[in-house]
Amino acid sequence: MTFVHPRGLCESSDVGEGTRVWAFAHVLEGAKIGRDCNICDGAFVESQVVLGDNVTVKNNVLVFNGVTCEDNVFLGPNVVFTNDMRPRAHRKLGSDQLLSTRVCEGATLGAGVVVVCGTTIGRNAFVGAGAVVTRDVPAHAFIVGNPGVQKGWVCRCAARLDDDLTCPECGTKHRQSSDGLDYA
Repeated sequence: MTFVHPRGLCESSDVGEGTRVWAFAHVLEGAKIGRDCNICDGAFVESQVVLGDNVTVKNNVLVFNGVTCEDNVFLGPNVVFTNDMRPRAHRKLGSDQLLSTRVCEGATLGAGVVVVCGTTIGRNAFVGAGAVVTRDVPAHAFIVGNPGVQKGWVCRCAARLDDDLTCPECGTKHRQSSDGLDYA
């Protein structure tokens, strides 16, 4: 069963079991929302958005058309996605003219992150608070700053990896792969 707070608005009929939409959140008709998601106060999810299972959308997050978040993604408070590289009020672009963005499984975007459209954020990547993502982010990369730059690697458990790509907290070993890091 899904839960919609009495002051929340969920117009989509494609919402998975166990998902919660909280006060002042707005999910437009056509959005595809997976199971066990948590869409917090003041979040906005546009009509051509896809959220996988167990996605957390914290307060005041703006998710616009063309954004896909795979399973187990965390979007911190005030994360903002864009979908038009050159917006102008007098130009009304159709959805086929907008640039899509993908946030891959297990990725975390910290508070206040801005994601410029046309990018992919890799599996288990961690984008630190306030960063501006302007290009693709490799799997397991740790990104900070404006524009976002890589400062290291992170494990699935979110701990920074040491120089030999081993997690100091859970002991998981990683290796270089074509899309960033993978498990050794």
